[in-house]
Amino acid sequence: MTDQPTPDPKPAATPAGTIDDATLKAAFNAFKKRYKIQKLDRESRLGGHRPTSAGLNAVGFGIQPPNQFPLAAFQALAKQGRIKDLGAGFFAMV
Repeated sequence: MTDQPTPDPKPAATPAGTIDDATLKAAFNAFKKRYKIQKLDRESRLGGHRPTSAGLNAVGFGIQPPNQFPLAAFQALAKQGRIKDLGAGFFAMV
């Protein structure tokens, strides 16, 4: 036997910039909720000032993702094709 201590096993190293699946799922759900709220807000304004307006659909807009998650999580979701990266920190639903 040797008197040298055995090194502690290190956890498997993850490549830099990877986000675990649980974080991606939570980030996507938070993004969907924020996108839905923003869409409803935009649609409520599109018809004008009359309360009996037609309520047009809001299309072609992007939002800034929730800041509770890292930007890399939303960029990873964009690479997966789940959301669309519009640039300058804005994302949209596909």
